[in-house]
Amino acid sequence: MISVDEREEIRRAHLIEGDSLRKIEREKGYSRRTIHKALGNAEDGEDRPGGERGTGQGRESPVLGPYKAKIEALLEESRRLPRKQRYTGHQIYKQIQAEGYSGSESGVHVYVWRRRGEEQRPEIFLPLGFEPGQDGQVDFGEAVIELNGERETAQFIEVRLNYSRKPFVRAYPTQKQECFFEGQAAAFTFFEGVPYRLSYDNLKAAVLRVLKGRARAEQRRFTAFRSHHLFEAHFCTPGEGHEKGGVENGIGYAQRNLFVPLIKAGSWDEVNAQLLKRCQAEDARTVRGQKQTIGEMFAQEQAVLLPLPPHGFRCCAHAEVTLNGYGQVTYETNRYSVPVKQARKQLILHAYPFRIEILDDTRVIATHARCYGREQEMLDPLHYLPLLEQRPGAFEYARPMRVMRQTWPAVYERALTYFQQPDTDTGGIRELVRILRLLEAFPAAEVEAAVAAALQYGKLSVDAVRLHLRQTLQPDRVSEPLDLTGLTQADTLKAVGQQPLHLARYNRFLQPASDLAPDRSCDAPGDIHDCA
Repeated sequence: MISVDEREEIRRAHLIEGDSLRKIEREKGYSRRTIHKALGNAEDGEDRPGGERGTGQGRESPVLGPYKAKIEALLEESRRLPRKQRYTGHQIYKQIQAEGYSGSESGVHVYVWRRRGEEQRPEIFLPLGFEPGQDGQVDFGEAVIELNGERETAQFIEVRLNYSRKPFVRAYPTQKQECFFEGQAAAFTFFEGVPYRLSYDNLKAAVLRVLKGRARAEQRRFTAFRSHHLFEAHFCTPGEGHEKGGVENGIGYAQRNLFVPLIKAGSWDEVNAQLLKRCQAEDARTVRGQKQTIGEMFAQEQAVLLPLPPHGFRCCAHAEVTLNGYGQVTYETNRYSVPVKQARKQLILHAYPFRIEILDDTRVIATHARCYGREQEMLDPLHYLPLLEQRPGAFEYARPMRVMRQTWPAVYERALTYFQQPDTDTGGIRELVRILRLLEAFPAAEVEAAVAAALQYGKLSVDAVRLHLRQTLQPDRVSEPLDLTGLTQADTLKAVGQQPLHLARYNRFLQPASDLAPDRSCDAPGDIHDCA
């Protein structure tokens, strides 16, 4: 039996000085069982015949007893699992409860604690306070969405202001650097300002390598992004996620609330539109411990944020690309088409989160939706029409046209049938290609309507379609009546078009030119008839 003083010595060494159980056992000579007794109760147990109350020592366990073998098996299995995936006391309790255990959960926790030979104490952190507009936190998380009817794991970035707790969440297919930049830029637009300091984990999108202490070698593009918006970056100590616990908790809150109910959408734009509405709805919420709503506190904070830059940051990855023999450039294994007429061997590619831009020097010559698959072709059929006009025989076999025919309006299928008629002078497939090339200059809906009108008249050609477009998009101007008020010759001009005709004058043109005499009938003042 150990004394109260010995108990105090053990408890002070472990709970105050932070010594491990092994160190106490080695340096002070107590057994592991004695150390556990001291930590379980500070009082001497001499007057308690049942032993130390609360430790379970010296007492039978009639309820838990039949399940101890199961607990031991789970603990043994847990030792072979990754540290973050080991069984907790609650999980063990749920498993034996399913097998008939009717005792308390706390009894299971005590038993597991004793078997693991350690005290499970919660980690305590300092409560922090922030000034309006000074600090924000950034991190990535994952959530399940339903995109085009399929379940998909979305990567979402959360930017949270520390004072008001106002969140901004935006979802992406990946955590690439361009998504990292665009998400923050969108958050700044949402907040209508920029916090003075943002805290990050050591994300690869921002940190090239971790140096000594808090020093970091930043990614060059991140330095440019930070400099563009003029905020200060703060990086957490590796493994110390509690240093930005607000956003860590915010990630979990977003998963449980902003992504619940499950977001169902047909595109990423629709996903983010729904998320934006849910973020805006957060303004009405009051965070525990605050006296005002998030929206009311943000109204104070927004006024002191850094102003937005006068122009946006280009949130994209840059790459120099080479044109292949099919008029395509390759980026991340996927191939994107380039207009035949503007093709050059060496081009520049800008990869934004949801689109690809291809440039000839500084001029954008092609834009595509970004593909996150592998070995895919992203073809714009309009890029190949000039080449197809030269080689109309390839129409049936050209992949760009097969892509186009999958979604083109029914009127174009009728036009194709029209040009494929035998023994008619229709101009053939080449004429159809010329009509399709009008899509390069005119709205698709207007071209479709013009083709339908030409088919209705029974004569389809590129000239007929172009004429209809001109009449539709550039109708003849109706001249307004000329105001002659105040003119000296107003009365004379008003008579134009009203004067009587002298038909005899036209007989003069039947005579030989040599016999014609000058007609002076219009010499009289005020006579405005045409002179021969």
